[in-house]
Amino acid sequence: MEKKQIDWSNLGFGYVQTDMRYVSNFKDGKWDEGGLTPDANVVLNECAGVLQYAQTVFEGLKAYTTEDGHIVMFRPDLNAKRMADSARRLEMPVFPEDRFIEAVAQTVKANAAYVPPYGSGATLYVRPYMFGTNPVIGVKPADEYQFRVFTTPVGPYFKGGAKPITIKVSDFDRAAPHGTGHIKAGLNYAMSLHAIVTAHEEGFAENMYLDAATRTKVEETGGANFIFVTKDNKVVTPKSDSILPSITRRSILHVAKEYLGLEVEEREVFFDEVKDFAECGLCGTAAVISPVGKIVDHGKEICFPSGMDEMGPVTKKLYETLTGIQMGHLEAPEGWIKVVE
Repeated sequence: MEKKQIDWSNLGFGYVQTDMRYVSNFKDGKWDEGGLTPDANVVLNECAGVLQYAQTVFEGLKAYTTEDGHIVMFRPDLNAKRMADSARRLEMPVFPEDRFIEAVAQTVKANAAYVPPYGSGATLYVRPYMFGTNPVIGVKPADEYQFRVFTTPVGPYFKGGAKPITIKVSDFDRAAPHGTGHIKAGLNYAMSLHAIVTAHEEGFAENMYLDAATRTKVEETGGANFIFVTKDNKVVTPKSDSILPSITRRSILHVAKEYLGLEVEEREVFFDEVKDFAECGLCGTAAVISPVGKIVDHGKEICFPSGMDEMGPVTKKLYETLTGIQMGHLEAPEGWIKVVE
């Protein structure tokens, strides 16, 4: 299968329309068979539930070309489960987890020509999502829904690759206790747009959100979880009911413990202790791990010993081990890698 003529090494993190996408509709209490379509457009009634009351959830995962030439996906079963949890929280019908995995695999296979070649640094980003489609004017859940999957080839999330970034402590809250911060709902991301635009205008790459209740504990950024490394090489990640349960973070903690023999802690992390960590990174599907060199808290700077030139040594090992598993250099734990073709 011949690859598309794309300058893989200069791809940004943006949308490139690919040939096929998957669509399934929920009507009269059940999902239809679903299937692939070349039509990239969605046609909705002006009063569709998603347009009026933002009833939409989504996922993000990646397909890669491994060293031996296979196209694979990383832990799609966890995305299927997380999307099911998100749907339940927004009173949406669950798209069956086995069908989710199959739909994602079908879509990747149909767009194999867009999966970047091994060694290019680029990947095929896969976006499953679901939304309320029928007219809804009173505030209530929709009765009909559409589940879709599209793909787009992407370069690294942060320009310049894995160079350490500078972030700021946000004055805004991302999510409230007992709210929807733990699910992947579109509205959570809309709420963070003003904060990220403000951060970018001020010259920062991202925001550090603190907990809404006390503003003393580290939560996450608008699109990634935090990992910290202590001076004695312990890997620490914030625990909170209002942050998204990141699949990348979960994988990093496993890699740290089982592959690198490091001690790991998932616990509340107070902002006061951030200055004492040796390394800091942001982890998520899009970025994998982006090192943080500096955090600015209203003019006060926290500079990590790992510096602004490159990843800290532990973060680098975590990054290399996880991407090594994804790319097929290292043996993966059972069930982590799904071969598409």
